Amino acid sequence: MDKLYKWGMVSLSFLLLFALPLQSSAAYQDHPYHFGFKKSKNGELPSITEEGFKGIVDRHGAIFLGDTSKKELYLTFDNGYENGYTASILDTLLVRKVPAIFFVTGHYVKEQPELLKRMTTEGHLIGNHSWSHPDMTTISNQKVKEELAKVKDAVTQVTGQKEMQYVRPPRGIFSDRTLAVTKEVGYTNVFWSVAYKDWDTKVMRGAKYAYDNVMSQLHPGAVILLHSVSKDNAEALGSIIDEARKQGYEFKSLDQLPKK
Repeated sequence: MDKLYKWGMVSLSFLLLFALPLQSSAAYQDHPYHFGFKKSKNGELPSITEEGFKGIVDRHGAIFLGDTSKKELYLTFDNGYENGYTASILDTLLVRKVPAIFFVTGHYVKEQPELLKRMTTEGHLIGNHSWSHPDMTTISNQKVKEELAKVKDAVTQVTGQKEMQYVRPPRGIFSDRTLAVTKEVGYTNVFWSVAYKDWDTKVMRGAKYAYDNVMSQLHPGAVILLHSVSKDNAEALGSIIDEARKQGYEFKSLDQLPKK
């Protein structure tokens, strides 16, 4: 009995020795990160080297910066719900012939079909911001895929747009696993290198505040994140575009980025 007991304990220890690293690896892959970055100042490039997730972002081909060797800018908007300013934003983009991408949720697709049609008709991209805006790191791989597929299918029904290549993780929360799953189904994750707290509609500070925040962070290859619910953003957008062009910047579509 003693020999059997000892053999059993050795066998159990052997199994645990191999099982524990597997559990640790799985936990590491699903460690949640909240996207953040060191902001650009005086035209210097922003950085994510100190955030702890640069290797993951790079490995999965996610976008944080465009081509930093060129004075190019990429406008991106998050559209979780409509607050009355997207039409004005589209007007500004149309008059100035500037391309953009709008990341939409299921709620937005259901509630704003005419604005979606305008986006595609006027040459903009529509990206995926998930159906219900969950923390993707808390749901299964299958659920992640369902969240994305529902948005893509609904956008196709409304606009006829069949391709959807870009996704922005809700709330900027992601993990190694969620980047891998979204990449597996054909998406490139799009983060940002210019942003400010513009989503709180109860704390609007005026167009100049929006303008100053964006212009102070401009740098070559900037991926600019703006929330379309912001009145400040809508009112400042024209001035931002005009001044950026005066400084020698050109606005590009994400589709014009070299593929990783």
